Amino acid sequence: MRAGRLVSILLLLQTRGRMTARQLAEILEVSVRTVYRDMESLGASGIPLYGESGPDGGYHLLEGYRTRLTGLTADEAGALFLTGLPGAAADLGLGVVAADARLKLTAALPPEMRDRAERSRECIHIDIPGWYQDAEETPQLPSVVDAVWSRRQVRIRYERWAAPHEVIRTVDPYGVVLKAGHWYLVAGSTSGVRTYRVSRITELNPLATTFTRPVGFDLAAHWREYLASFDSRRHLGHAVLRLSPEALTGIGQLLEPAAARAAEKSASTPDADGWARVVLPVESAEQALPALLSLGAGAEVVDPPELREKLHRTLTEMLARYTGADPAQG
Repeated sequence: MRAGRLVSILLLLQTRGRMTARQLAEILEVSVRTVYRDMESLGASGIPLYGESGPDGGYHLLEGYRTRLTGLTADEAGALFLTGLPGAAADLGLGVVAADARLKLTAALPPEMRDRAERSRECIHIDIPGWYQDAEETPQLPSVVDAVWSRRQVRIRYERWAAPHEVIRTVDPYGVVLKAGHWYLVAGSTSGVRTYRVSRITELNPLATTFTRPVGFDLAAHWREYLASFDSRRHLGHAVLRLSPEALTGIGQLLEPAAARAAEKSASTPDADGWARVVLPVESAEQALPALLSLGAGAEVVDPPELREKLHRTLTEMLARYTGADPAQG
């Protein structure tokens, strides 16, 4: 425990420079008196450590001194290669670079930790895409990433679902995000910050102009906010359903998370038959229909009338397909 803390002090001073005993104590969650004792131990072991008093004082290492200690525990060494995603690195054109970096990190580890890290790489594999999904073709991804690195404006030809289906945009590429096996470009434009699925970028032309990244823009924070508002932006309507106890229990495995959470939260007290009434957010009747069909006979659409009618018509046509009956007689 104490040995790990001494290594942490060394690494903190090496990366941050001058620090006071109080600052170190707060980070390490120990008393100031403990820090003083640790400093005496480090000095006694030959570490070129200096302490200065006064308002601008603090502890610092001799200029130019660098420790070769990594501070890694056995568990941390084992987790080292879990942070690497070979598939993502290959998509970005960094597969060889990532492999070389891994070799260098491995060589820098002590022998006992090297074995633990290598075993993690051999025994644990991270597969990002979901089940029943093929990896998307993203031929424009290397060009997108190059524009992100160089902060160069680009003109893209983009295919989207809504009309007009093909648009041309001039954007400032702020960064890329890998989500559920799909790459997305987060970019600024005159219309604000927008998100583009890289697989739908059919053409990309770098421009001579560069851009200045907005001060304080945090890609990870922006993406979290984007996801938080995603459901509210696409769920423009609601459907009222009656669900059997079995359907309500298994709804989390049949519907997307946002819809399942809404159903569980809005579930009414079961009626005499044990069925509960729930409210589901939906994008449209066309989008909701496949999901509602997956619930089977354990669900009944109550409202809106047009969705109930669409589901009735679909089921009637399905029944006719299997029985040979005339749907018009349904």
